[in-house]
Amino acid sequence: MTKDPVCGMKIDEKQTKYKTRYKGKNYYFCSQRCKNDFDEKPEKYLAAVENKSRRERKVVIVGTGKVGSTFAFNLMISGLANSIVLIDRNKKTAEGHKMDLNHGLSFVSPSKIKAGDYEDCQDADMVVITAGVAQKPGETRIDLVRKNAEIFKDLIPRIAQYNPRILLIVSNPVDILTYVTLQLSDYPMNRVFGSGTMLDTARFQYLLGEHCQVDPRDIKAYIIGEHGDSEVPVWSMVTIGGIPLNQFCSLCQKECTKEDKKDIFEQVKNAAYEIINKKGATFYAISLALVNIAGSILRDENSVSTVSTLLDGYYGESDVCLSIPVIINNNGISEVVKVELDRKEEEEFKHSAGVLKQIISEIEI
Repeated sequence: MTKDPVCGMKIDEKQTKYKTRYKGKNYYFCSQRCKNDFDEKPEKYLAAVENKSRRERKVVIVGTGKVGSTFAFNLMISGLANSIVLIDRNKKTAEGHKMDLNHGLSFVSPSKIKAGDYEDCQDADMVVITAGVAQKPGETRIDLVRKNAEIFKDLIPRIAQYNPRILLIVSNPVDILTYVTLQLSDYPMNRVFGSGTMLDTARFQYLLGEHCQVDPRDIKAYIIGEHGDSEVPVWSMVTIGGIPLNQFCSLCQKECTKEDKKDIFEQVKNAAYEIINKKGATFYAISLALVNIAGSILRDENSVSTVSTLLDGYYGESDVCLSIPVIINNNGISEVVKVELDRKEEEEFKHSAGVLKQIISEIEI
């Protein structure tokens, strides 16, 4: 295995058809686009490979509503980025958030925060896209998909022309819009992904922790598939302190019945609906999930997260974006993690893929 010198994705030299020779050495690529970029400016990419450390850690946030602005606040506190750019169609809103955040810089790590425009995506480590419209009462999901797909048709080309390193999609329906972004940007799959079921997974871990009276950080559990009604809990792989759930339940002498599991998952799946009903929107927990992803990229962590990515033969599913565990570093998605699903989980995962494929077939990209 080797790495694509343009996007950093792991490549099997024997499998890829994209390769070139430069100064007596062979280089391999994941796509024709990456090969073309390298052929045009080989020294640029070879220099980047030799010097991975970059002084500026730049994050651009497109859409400064509740999710975007809360993420900007938490990102500033984290100290991960030393350059944060806010872009919004309402420039006054972006300017107001910029002023408010800058007034707190005395209390956090040094950073440059500005209200900008799409040209600021140039040289960005990542662009986080939260822009879009919310679902209205009585509006179907396909209606929402069509509205936000139209917004992305204008938005994504304006961002992609400046070739930022990573595009992270947060807007809903996140799986569909991640797929739309891949089609519109012509980026390789490792550089475009969605927040997916990161938050669902965190909710799952929290509720399991509440049930088992264990710190959720010591629980390993995944929600995969759609970020939505067809998502799949991977009960067969849940561990607590490294102990499989079924074994742990016998140790703690607390029953974990089918009804308990069903109740926990229903709470996970319906959490957003309940929060929106109570306070209008969810934005705190998702912003922390986004900071976690940003850390994986900016610190080159090689951490495992469940994000929405383009499938290519994963349990037989391709050409659809769903959440699965992947390894994330400063190149984006470095590697897909193939988890062992039981038969029921595999059937549910395939059903989730089918649901999204049907929606994709009903929109024009």
